[in-house]
Formats: sequence, C-alpha cells, structure tokens
Amino acid sequence: MGKKIAFIGLGHMGGPMAANLVKAGHRVSGFDLAPEALDQARTQGIEVSESAAAAAAGADVVITMLPAGRHVLGAYQGENGLLAVAAPGTLFLDCSTISVEDARAAHELATAAGHRSLDAPVSGGVTGATDGTLTFMAGGSAEDFADAEPILASMGGRIVHCGGPGGGQAAKVCNNMILGVSMIAVSEAFVLGEKLGLSNEALFDVASAASGQCWALTTNCPVPGLVPTSPATRNYEPGFAGALMAKDLGLAVQALESTGAQARLGSLAEEIYRNFAGGAGSGQDFSGIINDIRAASDVEAPAVEALA
Repeated sequence: MGKKIAFIGLGHMGGPMAANLVKAGHRVSGFDLAPEALDQARTQGIEVSESAAAAAAGADVVITMLPAGRHVLGAYQGENGLLAVAAPGTLFLDCSTISVEDARAAHELATAAGHRSLDAPVSGGVTGATDGTLTFMAGGSAEDFADAEPILASMGGRIVHCGGPGGGQAAKVCNNMILGVSMIAVSEAFVLGEKLGLSNEALFDVASAASGQCWALTTNCPVPGLVPTSPATRNYEPGFAGALMAKDLGLAVQALESTGAQARLGSLAEEIYRNFAGGAGSGQDFSGIINDIRAASDVEAPAVEALA
C-alpha cells in the first residue's frame, strides 16, 4: 500500500525523484519555491501544495531535497516548520547534500521533536533521478533505514546503510572527492595525450579497458563524441554542474579541516573547481573542467563532429 509522502524541493533532481514515487503508487504532495518546478510536477501526478508545511501535514514520510544545510535546518525549524506540523513519528528523509555536522543537527532536531530521521544523499545525477537508478547513502538507525528502504528503492537502484546519523553524508563527501579528483586526472590525461599527438579515440580505447578505467572516463567522459550519452557531447550541458561539484568539494574540505585528515589532492581539486565555478563553469557539467585545462595548456578543443 502506498504511503503519503511530502516532497520538498522539486528541482532538477527532486522533480523526477518525486515523479518516480508517484509511479510506484505513492501519493505525493510537493512544494517548491520555483513556479516552473510546480508546473512540471503537476504534469507528473504530484499534488502541488501551497507551502512546505501544507505538504507535510498528515504525511507518513517527509523528503527534503534542498540546496544547502541552512535550507534544510531552516525548513525543519519554526512554528510552521516541517517538524512542528508533521504528525508524531513521521519519517524524515533528507536527500540533500549537506555537511555531516548539519546532517547530525537535523537528526537531533527531528528526534527531539518526536520524529524519525535519516540523511540519505544521492549519487547518479539527473539521469539517475529520472531513470530511478540513483544510489542512496543512508545514515541513521537500522530500524529507520528498514522502514525507509522500500521508499528509497522506488527512486534508486542501490541503497546502502552507511551507519548512524551523518553516515550518508560522510559517504557522499568521500565519494564526490574521488569523483572530482578523478575527473581532473582524466581531463589532464586527455590534454597531455593531445599535446603528445595521441588521438583521443586511441587513449579512450586503451584507458577504458586498462588500469585507468573509471566512471569519469567511461560514463561521463570529458571529451565530446567518445561516449554519446556524456554531457560533453551535449556541449557540457549538466549533468552535474560545476557549481555543485565546487559545493561538494567545499564540504569535503570542511570535513578534512574538522577531522585533521590529510588530502592534498582533494584540497587542490576543491580549489580548481571553485575557480571553475566562479566563471562560465558554474552552469556547465563538471566535466567541462577539461576546457580550462586545455586553455592553460594552449590546446584547442576538438570539434564534436570530428569525433562522432
């Protein structure tokens, strides 16, 4: 039997995630500050509410997909906040990507208000959200995870319990530090190959079947034309925007500083993507970093038509 689910944040990720919940037989009440997101939600069977509080009232589950920790904590708190209007024992699932500290604070607020809580950030981008193949990294109690797992499975292909409160965000920040570093490494390798006279096709054919193989190469390849479904082939239309990668790497640096862990490549990747997102890269897919590396190396970008 379907649940009554409130979904707060119906943007590029949240909108298709909520739509998949509807397809799975759940009744979804949604809210977003952007009118265009609400218009799109209506076409997908989502009941649009006049406010986040109205969506959460009487819901079995409240899912948030918001830009930053301050937005999540702000939505939770207050006289008309989500925690105040939700029925006792409501399951709160925060799928936003926020700091581990903010995730733990959100969990404490939720449990103090008599609710259950998981942090459950995602990996897989807009394509994964649309196709229902996201990976969810969940932090919270085993009991709450067991209740949440069937709901998360309606939106994802892999659901992993990563430990107690904040565990999901810890896994997400580590994963995206790997991703940011690996995309820079893949891009640098292609630019070096171009400088050495090696064709991009030859390098791809070798590395994609050798020890250099990774997701940044074989799925989100930064060179146009080599992987037809990669954002590079769509003029670097995200995908996963450079601004979001810069944000996530900023969270990684916060975690490094708070724990004292040493990660020279992670810290450098954060600087590189912060600069990228400060310019035209903000709205491009994060794989567009290759063009900054090309520009610094005095290499001209190849035409897509020549590679297709």
